[in-house]
Amino acid sequence: MRWMIYIGLAGWGDHDDLYIGMNRQSKLEVYAGHFPIVEIDASFYAVQPLRNMIKWLKETPNTFRFVVKAFQGMTGHQRGIDPFSTKEEMFEAFRESVTPLLHANKLAMILCQFPPWFDCKKEHVQWVRYVKEQLTDLPVALEFRHRSWFDGNMKEKTLQFMRNEQWIHSICDEPQAGMRSIPIVLEATHPEKTLIRFHGRNIHGWNDPGDGTWRDVRYLYKYNEDELCQWKENIETLAKQTKDIFIIFNNNSGGDAATNAKQLIQMLGIEYQGLAPRQLDLF
Repeated sequence: MRWMIYIGLAGWGDHDDLYIGMNRQSKLEVYAGHFPIVEIDASFYAVQPLRNMIKWLKETPNTFRFVVKAFQGMTGHQRGIDPFSTKEEMFEAFRESVTPLLHANKLAMILCQFPPWFDCKKEHVQWVRYVKEQLTDLPVALEFRHRSWFDGNMKEKTLQFMRNEQWIHSICDEPQAGMRSIPIVLEATHPEKTLIRFHGRNIHGWNDPGDGTWRDVRYLYKYNEDELCQWKENIETLAKQTKDIFIIFNNNSGGDAATNAKQLIQMLGIEYQGLAPRQLDLF
């Protein structure tokens, strides 16, 4: 089986190490000289206008791919569906926003990441199914954050549900911090694509203490060489189950995501072709 591994970061704005000495290029243009894929996080907070998507298309090479995070109203992170009047209007706006990426063959997938309180029960299964129906014909990844989906005999039921509904599995490496975290489940549910997201292993910062510091520390973690070596084996296992693997490093509270991503690229012996031209140092 011929397969491909795409490795990149969550967002492109906060990785200062990549932009030292940059000239008139945008950050995304520079970023695309280092990695072949990126996760768009802005789409979680607001459905992005077409002008943004078109701009990002122009700033990236033909081989570049985007993972687009689903709008928070679609995944239950916010109460209600503001600024939209109906659910249908919300989903229609989101589908339209990703159309430029789809037509340019730069849409890797939509990421539907459900919140930590979204546990395994009938009404939540129904909502997940509804979301998938609204995103028909688009590649869509599913990420849970409540352990009940993978506890005991629910693990195989959840995986089979994802296979039946043609969800791409978003496999997580994250702290094991009670019910609001999920284990590493090395199972592909889609024959074409699998997503892996590295959130770090900061167990003390994972759950929100309510003191306003949470977002500064939640993803504060640097993977060591042994941990990445274990993932090299995991990736080789997954490659037997799925055609392409997409990997996003989200452990950037301390600025470690880019370093870890490059370490894994080197460890896997990957040399990407078709990246954006890199700015050359004078000496």
